[in-house]
Amino acid sequence: MVDLAARLEREDPRSVRPLPESRPVRPRAYRRTGAWCALAIGVVMLAAGVVVPDGLLIAAGLVLAGIAVQLLDPDRDGRPVE
Repeated sequence: MVDLAARLEREDPRSVRPLPESRPVRPRAYRRTGAWCALAIGVVMLAAGVVVPDGLLIAAGLVLAGIAVQLLDPDRDGRPVE
């Protein structure tokens, strides 16, 4: 048993730390930092396109903001809402 614990500690040191010392990682489905960044960039692009009258910048900002909003949707896996 000691040999198994030593091998596990060599292979993955994070797995053998006591729980209060380590902080659990959020599941990937709940990590939305990238979506928030994309939304912020899309809104900035949209505002810049309005200030500098550039239709391509406005369209790109709208598309990026739309994609980011889709990523922020909690029910994006397609399950019907009951």
